Amino acid sequence: MNVIVVGAQWGDEGKGKIIDVLTEEADILVRYQGGNNAGHTVVADGQEFIFHLIPSGLLHPGKVGLIGHGVVVDPEALLEEMQRLKGRGIDVRQAVKLGDGAHVIFPYHKRLDVAQEAARTGRLGTTGRGIGPCYVDKVARCGIRIADLCDRQSFPERLRRNVEEKNRLLQLVYGESPFSYQELLERYQAYAEQLAPHVVNGPRFLRAAMAAGKRILFEGAQGTMLDLDHGTYPYVTSSNATAGGACTGAGVPPTAIDRVIGVVKAYTTRVGEGPLPTEFPPQLMERFRARGREFGATTGRPRRCGWFDAVVARHAVLINGCDVIAVTKLDVLDDVETIQICVGYRDGERVIEEFPSDTALLARCEPVYESLPGWRSDTGAAERFEELPPAAQRYLKRLEALLGVPICLISTGSQREQVFRVGSWLTGASA
Repeated sequence: MNVIVVGAQWGDEGKGKIIDVLTEEADILVRYQGGNNAGHTVVADGQEFIFHLIPSGLLHPGKVGLIGHGVVVDPEALLEEMQRLKGRGIDVRQAVKLGDGAHVIFPYHKRLDVAQEAARTGRLGTTGRGIGPCYVDKVARCGIRIADLCDRQSFPERLRRNVEEKNRLLQLVYGESPFSYQELLERYQAYAEQLAPHVVNGPRFLRAAMAAGKRILFEGAQGTMLDLDHGTYPYVTSSNATAGGACTGAGVPPTAIDRVIGVVKAYTTRVGEGPLPTEFPPQLMERFRARGREFGATTGRPRRCGWFDAVVARHAVLINGCDVIAVTKLDVLDDVETIQICVGYRDGERVIEEFPSDTALLARCEPVYESLPGWRSDTGAAERFEELPPAAQRYLKRLEALLGVPICLISTGSQREQVFRVGSWLTGASA
């Protein structure tokens, strides 16, 4: 069974916890896109673990995590993350594999990221970690991959050409100081030596695993609405965060995928710039941020919060081909008297029920809401759907009806134990 877990909103949906739960039934975990601009948080045994590049299911012993070819890798950040996990008892030497086709982030990518964001008239809200510029080099066919980094013969010349080009750009366009080629060469050759034991050919590694009957869980970063092709462009990430990105980023055929699980919060959040149609007014925003701890796992930036947007989630279900959905942070709604669900957008006299590609149109639209009563009681101790308050059950049933797919998992708190299955996530049986 090969399963993709994908965010069905703007990221930060709680995918890390869902992956942690599903890892019990997987052998190999694959991160297929993005970089260390994303973070997955897992709370286990009272401890909080934050993953940036390494697949978040590795808290379970005996699992193997592959960083796929579609990921952009900052070697320094990866080595630091591996060291943190090693210090907490995880055997990273055996557990972490690094695809040799993944592209490498260099300090000049980070400097360009910050300089370009500062020079823009309209900010995109990048993290400054060099993700976008590294993907630019990848598409421009001048990037340096892990395989290139580990080739002591060809790497020096590849790096020299890039450093010369990026230094000209940094100095002449942005007025920034240049980088030392020799310093970068020595530093990154040292990184290559440390990473070499983990490097594999990603597609061959996964093909052999599938032939051996291994169960593979594919883990996306960010969310559908940040996908480069299908999100709220230009306020998106630089990779394909949708389920299709799992095939290209990991190097597996679409026919190898058995199921796609979309993850949504019981409300909506996003980090950074761009339209958020259901965004709360300030007072309600602060209330949800405090109760839901809505601050980025990687950057610490406060997330913008709003009511559940069924137009967005339905768009994500269609784009990803979600068979089922997992709902997280239901407990954050426990003290809300009346809950709103966005079922459409109003643009003047026109009501739109399908998600528009025109980001300017989306920015001026007003949400069309449907109101449901809240349950005003605790959901954190529920272990079955039937144990939820009746109003919470009705809310979740309404989400199922609006999205057209059944719910398979419900999370009611940050602890690992505060999640339960609904029906069978293998068959997609409804609540």
